[in-house]
Formats: sequence, C-alpha cells, structure tokens
Amino acid sequence: MVGSGTDLGALIGQRLDSVGRTEATTLTGFSDGCAGLRSILSAAGITKPPILDWFHIAMRLQHLKQAASALSTDTPGRREAKAAVVTEVDRLCWRLWNGKAKNAQISIARIRKVMHAFQGEVAERPLRMPSSRKLWSALLALDGYLVGQADWTVNYAERHRAGQRVGTAITEGTAIFLVNRRMNKLQQMRWTRRGADLLLQVRCAVYNGTLGSGFGQRFAAANDTNPGFAAAA
Repeated sequence: MVGSGTDLGALIGQRLDSVGRTEATTLTGFSDGCAGLRSILSAAGITKPPILDWFHIAMRLQHLKQAASALSTDTPGRREAKAAVVTEVDRLCWRLWNGKAKNAQISIARIRKVMHAFQGEVAERPLRMPSSRKLWSALLALDGYLVGQADWTVNYAERHRAGQRVGTAITEGTAIFLVNRRMNKLQQMRWTRRGADLLLQVRCAVYNGTLGSGFGQRFAAANDTNPGFAAAA
C-alpha cells in the first residue's frame, strides 16, 4: 500500500539492492499478465521477460474443473459429454503445466465440440446459473487469458523439477490470508490500512530473513532451494 506518486520500479530496485543484488545476480520476475507490472519490473532492472505466474493460471483452471465436475448427467448423451469434458480439462492442465500452452487450443476446441449436449440445461436451484453456462464462461475466460499471455508461459514442470519457483502462491496466499483475516468487516477487531501495510512489511522482512537478530529469529526462515537468486518479496 504505497502512495500514488511512488516510483514502484525504483522502490523495488532499492529493495533488491538492499538484499544483496549485484551485476551477476540472476533475477526472475513473475506477472499475472498485467502490462503495467511488466513495465515496473523492467524499470527495477529485471531485464528478462517475466514469467506468467502459475498461481493465476491455476485459479482459472480450478474454476474450469469445478464447473466440469458439476455438469449434468441426467441423460446418456450428457454423461458421455461430461466424461469427455472432464478428460479434456485434465489434459488441458497437463499441457499448460508442461509448457505446451499452444496446444491448449486443441483441448478447448474438443470441449466446445461436445457442449451442445447441455443445451437447455436448467440449474438445480432457482436463480442459479446452470453448470454448463459456468463452464462456458470459465472456458472463454481461460481461452482469452492464454491467447493474450502466450508469450510469457514456460515449462512449469521443468522448472519445478529443477527446484525453481513457478509462481508466487506462497506470497499471494499469505497476503490474502492476512488481509481477509484482519480487514474483513465481520471480524471483531480490524487493522487500519496503515497497520495492515506495516504488518505485511514486517512479515516480508521475516520471510526474507532481513528483520535482524532477536525478534526475527523466532520465525523459521523460508526454505530456499536457490540461495543465489534474490529472495521473494
């Protein structure tokens, strides 16, 4: 939570320098696909194109899986179509994880081919969207996302096997948990925005091992399989 006039590129660069970045340091950036963020990372000195964060791909795939699993099976035709959809969704996940994003269109086309079986499907509950429509919406959203971000996808499985990061799931999950835990209106006690910002800075410092001796030693440092790379922020 920084001011609107803050130079984020310069701020990130300063933080990287403070944790020991040198000219020989290899930096890898991750992005959710926002062009603005890619510009900020470039300004911070991260020259390699940022990788599309697997965390954000996985969220879209999860929506697709949930919609596929809820498809109707009230007729033989729909049971057959659902089985085909579930198979292709799993195959789609495998392709994206293994760096075959361009082949994702094959699975998407196969799913579209059998969707006619669910025409006229009625939602199980009133005022709810039918599962087939949810699937269709999730499929269109994923298709558009992959088309726009194809240049930044990589072989995530290969990176994972090599002990390299594939995304920012730990950081995203921690931030979401902390914000929801203390900024949710249903909580009896809430942090101010400034308090939440300060807490997140402390937690990042603890995670990166830069808080110093004493208080910081009470927390276990994150496992880093690549100590030569810059720590996550």
